Amino acid sequence: MPRPIQATIHTDALRHNMARARAAAPDARVWAVVKANAYGHGIERVFEGLRGADGFALLDLQEAERVRALGWRGPILLLEGVFELRDLELCSRLDLWHTVHCDEQIDMLASHKTNVPHRVFLKMNSGMNRLGFTPERYRSAWTRLNVLPQVDEMSLMTHFSDADGPAGVAAQMQVFQAATQDLPGERTVCNSAATLRHMGGSASDSPTLASDWVRPGIAVYGSAPDFPENSISHWDLQPAMTLSAKIIAVQAISTGASVGYGSSFVADQAMRIGVVACGYADGYPRLCPTGTPVLVDGVRTRTVGRVSMDMITVDLTPAPQAGMGSDVTLWGRAASGVVLPIDEVARTAGTVGYELMCALAQRVPVVVA
Repeated sequence: MPRPIQATIHTDALRHNMARARAAAPDARVWAVVKANAYGHGIERVFEGLRGADGFALLDLQEAERVRALGWRGPILLLEGVFELRDLELCSRLDLWHTVHCDEQIDMLASHKTNVPHRVFLKMNSGMNRLGFTPERYRSAWTRLNVLPQVDEMSLMTHFSDADGPAGVAAQMQVFQAATQDLPGERTVCNSAATLRHMGGSASDSPTLASDWVRPGIAVYGSAPDFPENSISHWDLQPAMTLSAKIIAVQAISTGASVGYGSSFVADQAMRIGVVACGYADGYPRLCPTGTPVLVDGVRTRTVGRVSMDMITVDLTPAPQAGMGSDVTLWGRAASGVVLPIDEVARTAGTVGYELMCALAQRVPVVVA
C-alpha cells in the first residue's frame, strides 16, 4: 500500500474564503492570487473553488497558460509584469494584463509591435521599496505610457508593507492618493491584510481606503494575514489544505528515555510515543521543536524530539486510545472537524503559513475534496 500520508485541498474552503474577501470589500472586484502554483495548492486543484473570482493574478507566463487551458476567459494579471520583450507577444496572444513597475518595461512596450493595445497596471513604490516608481516619478511614467499606441487602459497600483501590523496603511495610502490625484484609471491597493483589516473593519479604520480591485492571497487559502494578532477563526476563514498522515508505530518509553536524533527530548515520566509517517522530506518544517501542536484522531497533542526526514514523533498521552493507524493532522482540518491552523505550526518553526504551503513536497499525494 502507499505510504500513509496525504494532502487534501478543500474546494468548499476556497469558496468560503473567497466569499469572505468579497464581503470585506463588497464594492470591489476580486483577484484570486494564484502565484507560486496557488501557494503550493496547485492551480488546477484550486481552480474550481476560485473560479468565482473576477480575475486571476499570478507571476509567470506558464502559470497564465495553465489558467487559460482550464477554460478561464476573464482577466489574468501578471503581478511582476514582463521580464523581456518577447513576453509581450504571449501577453497579446493570451490577452494578459500586466504590471509596469520600471522604465525598462515601458521601453519594451514602446518597441513592441502589436495590433491590440495592452491593459497595464502602473505600480507605485509608496514605501515598500521593492517594485514600482517612486511618487516623484509616477506621473512621468504615467505620461510616457499614456502616449504609447501599445497601451490601452491604465490602472493604478501599489502594495502595502504594514497592512498586517500596527503601522497600518494610512501613510502609504496618503502618498499614493497625493501622487495619483486626478489621474484616471481603476485602483488596486489591497492585499489580504488590507482587505480584511482596513476595508472589512469599522468605518473608522481607514475611511479613505478604496480599491476597485482587491488582491487576496494568503487569506483565500485559509491563513490569517495578521497572525498571531488574529487567527483564522477571527476572520472566519477555513483551511484550504490539510496535511494528514497515520501513526505507523508506537513506542512505550520509561522515565529518562530519549526520543529521536540527538536525544533532544527526554521523558520525565513513562509515556507512549506515536511515530508518524511525515517528515521534512514531505515539507514538514525540520525546525519545529518539541511542543509543536498536532492532532491525533482529532485530539490536540504535541510533537516530541527532532523532526526526521520521513518521520515525526508525537506524545500520545492526551490520546490514550490512539495506536497503529490512527489519523494524524499535521495542519488543517481533522475528520472530526477540529481545525489546527497552519499558522500555529509555522510559528513554532519561526516562519509563516505561506512557506509551509509552498514547501509541500512533490512526493506527497494530493487529493481534491
